[in-house]
Amino acid sequence: MELREFAEQVLFATTLEEKLRTPDALTDEHPGPALIAPAAPGRPANLQFKPHATGKSVFPGLHRLEETTERGKLLHFFGNHELLATELMALVLLKFPGAPPAFRKGVFETLKDEQEHTRLYMQRMAVCGVQLGDFPVSGYFWRCVSPMEHPIDYVAGLCLTFEQANLDFAGHYGNRFATVGDTDSASLLQKIYRDEIGHVAYGLKWFRRWKNPGESDWDAFCRTLKFPLSPQRAKGFTLNIAGRKAAGLDEHFISQLNVYSQSKGRTPSVFVFNAFSEGRIGEGKKFNPTKHQAQLAHDLENLPQFLCRQDDIVLVNHKPGMEFLSGIKQAGFPLPEFADASDLTRLQTRKLGALRPWAWGPDSFDLLKPLFASVNGEQRADKSRFNQKIAQLYSKAWSADFLRRILAGRAGSPLPAAATSITEWRGKGCAPYLCGENEVGAAVHSLSEALAAVAKIRSRGHHPIVVKESFGVAGSNALRLFEPEILPNQLRWMENAFFNRRELVVEPWLERLADFSVQLEMSERGLKLCGFTGLMADSRGQFVANFAEPHHHKRIPAKIISLFKMQADVSGLLLKFYHRLFARLETELQAVDFTGPLGIDAFVYRDTDGTPKLKPVVEINPRYTMGRVLVELMRQVSQNSYGAFQLVNVAQLRAGGLEDFSAYAGSLSQRWPLQMEGRPNPRIRSGAICLNDPATAKACLAVLKVSPTSEIITDKPTSLSSLT
Repeated sequence: MELREFAEQVLFATTLEEKLRTPDALTDEHPGPALIAPAAPGRPANLQFKPHATGKSVFPGLHRLEETTERGKLLHFFGNHELLATELMALVLLKFPGAPPAFRKGVFETLKDEQEHTRLYMQRMAVCGVQLGDFPVSGYFWRCVSPMEHPIDYVAGLCLTFEQANLDFAGHYGNRFATVGDTDSASLLQKIYRDEIGHVAYGLKWFRRWKNPGESDWDAFCRTLKFPLSPQRAKGFTLNIAGRKAAGLDEHFISQLNVYSQSKGRTPSVFVFNAFSEGRIGEGKKFNPTKHQAQLAHDLENLPQFLCRQDDIVLVNHKPGMEFLSGIKQAGFPLPEFADASDLTRLQTRKLGALRPWAWGPDSFDLLKPLFASVNGEQRADKSRFNQKIAQLYSKAWSADFLRRILAGRAGSPLPAAATSITEWRGKGCAPYLCGENEVGAAVHSLSEALAAVAKIRSRGHHPIVVKESFGVAGSNALRLFEPEILPNQLRWMENAFFNRRELVVEPWLERLADFSVQLEMSERGLKLCGFTGLMADSRGQFVANFAEPHHHKRIPAKIISLFKMQADVSGLLLKFYHRLFARLETELQAVDFTGPLGIDAFVYRDTDGTPKLKPVVEINPRYTMGRVLVELMRQVSQNSYGAFQLVNVAQLRAGGLEDFSAYAGSLSQRWPLQMEGRPNPRIRSGAICLNDPATAKACLAVLKVSPTSEIITDKPTSLSSLT
């Protein structure tokens, strides 16, 4: 029989008997013309592919493999994959008649293996009372590989992708079958695993022959695959390194594959760390971050990877290093797909679930605007320009006004029906714990207004005062008036701000006892509480670190509550107050069409009579915050452990006698080794891990520390004065 005749039989036959029949003798003297791939291979009626876009095939549940029928379903799933591989190899022989004879002979030998695998699966299915064709089957493999334009597309798409993934799946499922006592099926998967090593090795040999010799195997592999195929499809649950080495894959390829991520089908969301939206809203195109601020943003640009789900996309200027990502994966954190600006055009061709910048502002709007048409999970009210109504939410004056209205019981919406008085609405008894309206900042627009506001505050006995720009990068753009008289340089600072038409907020500097933040998410369904995090600040009130306790998703930190000793149920009272505040804030957010993350900074201070008081809103940040990063990080922390998020800077390195952040990371891993607990998905019980790449960090390193006790150690508090 001619090889072409045999391939046509396998590809177009409509019975399994014909498709799985192998000739005794074969020649390849008349390969014939190239065949255009059909929409689908010939198959019996009960094995026709289910219509595309009708949903994923239902994968059998592994927790029920002790049931014979469930094992049969799983074997049926695998049997269809083997039959698909057989048909695709027949297509290769017909589509590329001019390929080297040695290559065509190798495809034929592999095809015979796939026929045998299909027959063996059918035999095991029969023992389980299942026949091939009893359940709907997917044509995904066919749709991905059949458009191949060159034999290298075949070896990359089938041998180095689907067959390479089987190095992981065969061992994983073989162990599952053995666990439930099905040793025959386990043995079959072990045989398939051994055969797959040879198939991958065969594909790798020809891939290396056809790829650009100047490219690494990994780079050529990534370039050759065409969407929706990606290296993500070339691996299973746990990477079988031994099998890949046996097939001839090099360590660089294996390491890169280990940390690679791309969605296998779930519509991904796109994240980006744009740290300067507030500055750009306040100053427009005139805003320029300092060199130090720009370096901080560069160092931390991968942080959104801890906000997103597996397979989501994070836009970065430089993709994190392989060693760093490997450590993150070992700690149990899912890895996203990283893309740079050059990938934006490619992303326009994909379906996207949502766009999630660190902050919505003119900068992120312009950056992500090319992707709006690809998003099917959300809609922007006006796709032509940034929603300026959202801009006011960034204003510290807006936050102060919102708090003033809350304290006065006139937050812009009717009182809840259950409230009989303003005092009751303010927390049903928690009013004694709250600050008064005099502690809330006042917006000023001229030097005379500013000086009058300062005089008014000082007339009430508050001498230290802070003056803030309404818009500005967190931790900067503030003036502290601690001296008895306003100094000339302080007057010039305010005059310059007013000259540039910047609004200022003047408020008393309060003696802080403890800071915390509230992390929220606004969606079309309303405002949702994500969690509470404690804040650690330096003497200037600037961010150093934050911490989260067990049950942080529903409780104010115990450190905060412990400051109030007047009433046993203060925690419940303050929570009720905040939930009423959230209801008012939700109304405000709906009025400006805001959806997304936001955080509320708050603190407890010592009043003039020595009693602790709560300032429940210091600033409302309509964006992601470091507190929200910590809330998401805590998903990978053991239930009863405490977590702390810290930014370490160069000054702390020098204080510790360390040369660079790589040295700090090495010291950290020795002092705080990771300890995991729980199965099958272990979480961090204690230890520390770097959250951005120490090998490339220049200005700061983000660190997560975890401890089973509340005594979380942090380095000497040295403020980074930015991006919190």
